[in-house]
Amino acid sequence: MDVAVDIFLILHFIGIASLLGGFLTQMRAMRTGEVRVVPAMVHGALTMLVTGLVMVGLRQADGAEVDNFKIGVKTAVLLAILVLVWLNRDKERVSPGVLGAIGGLTVVNICVAVLWN
Repeated sequence: MDVAVDIFLILHFIGIASLLGGFLTQMRAMRTGEVRVVPAMVHGALTMLVTGLVMVGLRQADGAEVDNFKIGVKTAVLLAILVLVWLNRDKERVSPGVLGAIGGLTVVNICVAVLWN
C-alpha cells in the first residue's frame, strides 16, 4: 500500500508543478495584458484533486490516521483554484487578478501541506 501512496504522491507533485508552472509562464504576460489560463493549469489542478483524494482513500483503507480538517482545508482551497481555472480556461484574456488568485491559492495549498503538522 505504501508504494501506491508514494506513486500517487509523485503524481500529486506533478500536478502541483503543472499548475504552478502554468502560472509562472503567464507572469510575463501580465505586463502586456495577454494573461490567459493555459491547459497545464487545468490539468494540474484536476490531477491534484484526483491524486489527493486517492491518497486519502488509500491511507484510510490502510488504517492510517488522516487529519480530516487539514484535508478539508486543502480540498476547499483546491476547489477554489479549480473554479477559477475552469471558468477562465476558454477565455482569450483573463484579468491579472484571476491569475494572481490562482497562483496565490496554489502557494497557500503548498504551505498548508508542508507547514501544517
